[in-house]
Amino acid sequence: MISFSNAALTLKKKTVLEGVNFTVDSGELVYIAGKSGSGKTTLLKAIYMQVLPSKGEVTVGGYSSKTIKKRHIPHLRRKLGIVFQDFRLLEDRSVYDNLAFVLKVTNTKNALIRKRVEEALQEVGLTEAAGEMPLDLSGGEQQRVAIARALVREPIAILADEPTGNLDPETSLEIMQYLKKINSKGITVIVATHDYELVRHHPSRSFLIAGNTLQPTTFSNSAAGYRPHQQA
Repeated sequence: MISFSNAALTLKKKTVLEGVNFTVDSGELVYIAGKSGSGKTTLLKAIYMQVLPSKGEVTVGGYSSKTIKKRHIPHLRRKLGIVFQDFRLLEDRSVYDNLAFVLKVTNTKNALIRKRVEEALQEVGLTEAAGEMPLDLSGGEQQRVAIARALVREPIAILADEPTGNLDPETSLEIMQYLKKINSKGITVIVATHDYELVRHHPSRSFLIAGNTLQPTTFSNSAAGYRPHQQA
């Protein structure tokens, strides 16, 4: 469903990643791990084609970076749900309206909007918060609203960019439980994170960005802490 073939990603004439080869199948939960500034966000941007590879190819849901037309990129993005570290909620609109807005811009009928919003909020345990304003919620609750907003599109994949970066460890684990719940229903979830302990608590197929490369990796506990081990 998502495939990188010998892809190089470049920003401002600087190569961020090169020789990227990996595939994510439908229904997988995959981690992209690496330190801050390593290129995790750039890789996610390549999936929703805000960044196009300078070499190689990225294919997502039938769209190819080599052939996609600019007018078709919004259609691709409607198939994806994106969750950011800083939530990016509309602070002057209620929780319900934050989710409904995503569907209104695609001319979804009101009855269907209501149904999808209610279902998405139920998935993240925030049904009773529909009328609340985002800033009246805790950080963890705001991130759950952001997950519901991504889910309301009925996406083929959710891309979560450091979804726990602004949260305490306990809330971070809770957010991952919701993402795993969504994944269990067959939705692909890709999580970019620098939190190796989070990956250890919720293990799944993982890749590590080190230098300019992306490699399969596993995470193990050691006396020195949690450290990744690249696979041969």
